[in-house]
Amino acid sequence: MEREIRKETEVPATINEVWETWTTTEGVKTFFSSAAKVELRIGGPYEIYFLLDQPYGLRGSEGCHILSFLPQKMLSFEWNAPPSFGELRGIHTHVVLEFETVGEKRTKVTLLHVGWGEGEDWNKLYDYFDKAWDYVLGNFKKRFEEGPLDWSAP
Repeated sequence: MEREIRKETEVPATINEVWETWTTTEGVKTFFSSAAKVELRIGGPYEIYFLLDQPYGLRGSEGCHILSFLPQKMLSFEWNAPPSFGELRGIHTHVVLEFETVGEKRTKVTLLHVGWGEGEDWNKLYDYFDKAWDYVLGNFKKRFEEGPLDWSAP
């Protein structure tokens, strides 16, 4: 059985609001990172930049693309390891997000991260993302409960 990371969260927002938040540059900048490039089309970039002081290629998810989507239902994209993971950075895993209305102005997001290799380095990367996705989804939830993140705040 293939290893996977599976996470869920619910937010007080409509499915359209949630969809826009995950599928636009402006949306991901409200919870994921202060800089990004997202173009909702098959093969479009899904690049989130975390290390802005680094050259392009070492900032975040450069080179990752949207694989497929069903509007307001599912989004899948490639993902890569941080530069600190060496050669694993060049191997893309896959993230699938599913969106479901669960109440009036309430949406559930399920995240599935697959494509893991075998070995100690892959185990470390899996553990890293198991924690990282909790952080990302926590920020996503805060974005709807407390408002968009202010990346300029200390």
